[in-house]
Order: sequence, then structure tokens, then C-alpha cells
Amino acid sequence: MFTNTKFEDKYAYRREVVFIILAGIFIGSLVMLNILGLSRLIDLSFKFNGTEVPFKVFIGTLPYPITFLCTDFICELYGKKRANMVVWTGLLLNLWVLFILWFGGTLPEDPSVSSDAFFTIRSLTFGATAASMIAYLTAQFVDVHVFHFLKRITKGKHLWLRNNGSTLTSQLIDSISVVLITYFGAKIIKIPDDHSVFSYLIILILSNYFFKMTSALVDTVPFYLGVKFFSKFLNIDPTKGYKDEKH
Repeated sequence: MFTNTKFEDKYAYRREVVFIILAGIFIGSLVMLNILGLSRLIDLSFKFNGTEVPFKVFIGTLPYPITFLCTDFICELYGKKRANMVVWTGLLLNLWVLFILWFGGTLPEDPSVSSDAFFTIRSLTFGATAASMIAYLTAQFVDVHVFHFLKRITKGKHLWLRNNGSTLTSQLIDSISVVLITYFGAKIIKIPDDHSVFSYLIILILSNYFFKMTSALVDTVPFYLGVKFFSKFLNIDPTKGYKDEKH
């Protein structure tokens, strides 16, 4: 039999381990998507009723939905304060990656080994990260605040609504911001000769948003199951909030 103290210690330990794992997946995915970023444009265009439907996503978009799933878990189980802390930590770590890329590029190189791959990644990462960090901060904070706004007005009910509502809203903002900032600010996106600037940017925005939107809708089931499992495993009642949360 556990004493009350041992009982609480067991759950306190579990809460911190799960939080570190969620935060680690979030930060790892975030750093990965910024390094991969615009290094490859994936063409998933398809035909619908004989009409070619353009669908193009940057490889850095692939791990992006995981970041929102992680912040939704942290919001639901640990509260807004911890979710915001993870968002800021993600920003600082991306700045650290940029520093290492910059510093590494200033050091003397071995002339017998080509550094072309490094400098290509360095150039793309600088431009993509600067754009994505602005979009990321805006989108992640919107995600956290919309999530808690919906949780408050629904009095902790309708988990599907705050999960999808917050993610779909924030990812629309992110998709628009990152494409426009990358093109007009970083000037990295190249427009094909057979497209106008407007049409190509719309294709990129809609393609990336559709991918993120589909991922958000698909993750509703694992989010429900995850919250149900973690609520018992961590001894947390999401409707009352985590004990560290200051209201």
C-alpha cells in the first residue's frame, strides 16, 4: 500500500516525465521542421474529374502538425502557463540552432572536403527559420489562447471543439504567414515561369493548410484517447486544471 505521500510522489514523477516527453517531441519536431524547411518541395498534385489539382507542400511542413498536438496535450493536462513556456523554449532553441549554423560557417574549413551541402542548408535554414519563427510564435500563441478560450466558454466540455478549433485557426494563420514572409521577406520561394506570383502563393498556402487541416482532424481520435489515458495515468482532472496552473 502506498501512503498518501508516496501516492502523490508517484503521480508527481509521472507528470514531470510525461511533460518532458511531450515538450521534447514538440521542440525536436520544431527544430527539425526549420532545418528541413524549404529544402524540398513535395508535389502531391492529383487529378479530380479530369482536372489537375495542384498540391505542393514543403518537407518542413510534415512534422508541423505534431507540434500542435503536443501543445494541445500540454494545454489540456498542464495548463496555459506551461504551454506558453514550451512555446518560448522552442523559440530560444531555434535561435540557438541559427547561432550554431552561423558560427560554424565562420570557422575555417578543410579544403579537401566539400562544404556545399552545409552552406546550402545554412542559407535555406536562415531564411526559412526567420519567416517560420514569426509565423510560429503567432500561430502557437493563438493556438494556446483559442484552446483555453473554447475550454472556458464550454466549461471543459466538447474536447473535440477546442482541439480542432484552436488548431485549425492557428494553422491557417501560420500557413498564410510563413508563405508570405518567406517569399516577400526572405525571398527564397521561386515562382515557376508558368505561374503568376499570386496564383503560386495561393497554391502553396492552400496546399500547406489543407495538409495541416487534414492532420488536425485525423489527430482528434488520438487526442481524445490520449487525454483519457493520461488523465488516469497522471491522476489529473482536465476540467479542473493541473495543480501548477495559476488562474
